[in-house]
Amino acid sequence: MLIIGSHVNFGSKDQLLGSLNQSLEYGANTFMFYTGAPQNTTRCKINDTITQKAVDLMKENNIEITNIIVHAPYIINLANNKEETKYIFSINFLKEEIKRCEEIGIKYMVLHPGSHVGLGIEEGLSNIVYALNEVNKSNNNVVILLETMAGKGTELGVNFNELKTIIDGIEDKEKIGVCLDTCHLNDAGYDISNFDDVLDEFDRTIGLKYIHCIHINDSKNPKGSHKDRHENLGYGTIGFDNLINVIYNPRLDNIPKILETPWIGEYAPYKEEIEMIKTKTFYSKLKDISK
Repeated sequence: MLIIGSHVNFGSKDQLLGSLNQSLEYGANTFMFYTGAPQNTTRCKINDTITQKAVDLMKENNIEITNIIVHAPYIINLANNKEETKYIFSINFLKEEIKRCEEIGIKYMVLHPGSHVGLGIEEGLSNIVYALNEVNKSNNNVVILLETMAGKGTELGVNFNELKTIIDGIEDKEKIGVCLDTCHLNDAGYDISNFDDVLDEFDRTIGLKYIHCIHINDSKNPKGSHKDRHENLGYGTIGFDNLINVIYNPRLDNIPKILETPWIGEYAPYKEEIEMIKTKTFYSKLKDISK
């Protein structure tokens, strides 16, 4: 089954119901959101009444809440413990985000593993493992999905071996998984045009059972550039056909695929891109849509 959606807004007024309605307008059957601004700690109180209305509407539209994804805020960095107060803040803030997911009923949260900021890869990975094990002591139901990263600066999670090191160190394996990002994989040096080979390597190193979400993005930059600049489907260096092959790969069936492609001017092109995916047809005038 194709489970396809995009990043959507989560406002303080309509919360999950607003996110769902936006997704339905796009023709989606899943979506991803931040529970607040990704760059700060400002958060609205979760409104259970609104959440229930959203859950009821999901059922009417055959959307499973277990396929809905939350993305952890960017300000969390579990890899760097140079400043203890900031490190403890990251751990505690992630705990709070998990509580919000549990309030809403969200099962999966995508997390950028973090940047070691000069500490070195080994120490950075060790810090992530320690932090996640601390977080999971109070985490009842949420599975943290480590996102594959492009390798900007001192980012960790750039290759499957780094992700394996983290996962191997997690005490409760039921609370850890992976989110593949096609742009990040490309920019990290993986060949998306031979995606089955990429999956084979992932399976040998980590295991396909750990994949629970895929971010579908084209890339503005060539393979191995470590740049992390997303592009609309078919307008980047990965290409439309290669992305379609990722989306429809039978080994990734029933796994939520989430678009994080850029807006075109002031317009979010997710309805058109989702239609492109459903019909497997590239729309050459997508970039003209906001004109």
